Amino acid sequence: MNAVLRRRLDAAARVRDFLRAHKTDAVGEGLGLAKLEELIGRAEALEAQQRAGVVATRSATNQRHKLRSALTSKLLLYLRGLGALDETADFQVPPSNASQRALITAAQGMLEKATSQVEVLLARGMSPTLLDDIARVLGEIEKTIEASRAGRRGHVGASADLKAVAAEIKKQIRALDGMVRYRFGDNPELMGAWRSARNVLGPFRSKSEPQAGAGGSQTPKAA
Repeated sequence: MNAVLRRRLDAAARVRDFLRAHKTDAVGEGLGLAKLEELIGRAEALEAQQRAGVVATRSATNQRHKLRSALTSKLLLYLRGLGALDETADFQVPPSNASQRALITAAQGMLEKATSQVEVLLARGMSPTLLDDIARVLGEIEKTIEASRAGRRGHVGASADLKAVAAEIKKQIRALDGMVRYRFGDNPELMGAWRSARNVLGPFRSKSEPQAGAGGSQTPKAA
């Protein structure tokens, strides 16, 4: 989640907490708060989906790197070494920087060629499980590619929906602002707390309160 969306959702949570703490028939117990809580719930679910998509994509990528390494630095080299014993069974291992599709295509070609010459290769000392191991690793690489695609789809879809929900939250808080001003406009303390709650940059302190970190004040920006 980008920083702007994160701050907007943080502000929405503070607004919700303010309204819960200062319930009135018009604001705290009305449809305004209920709608805001619904939107925040949707945003939290989408944020979790977004994170899950990122985690799934990274996990699939890490697994794919391990599988590539096993395929190119062990299995295919073994097969190439067996093929080098006979010029008619030459196997060309793809370069380490080959794209995913180029690697898979080349490895599948080697596997098909080796399968057609399996008896000869076995006679040269090939492990009976080598070709099965190559096929298995290729299948697992394909699975990680699909897992990465699914993770990205989940992340991208959740990100787009999250932006839409954040826009709805902004509109809802603006509507609630009118209700709060109508109800608490004559109470400077509560109005100060309200402005601080809906400030997207975060709760601001009064001049008498110490500022954490660097000096200078930020201009409040409403959610």
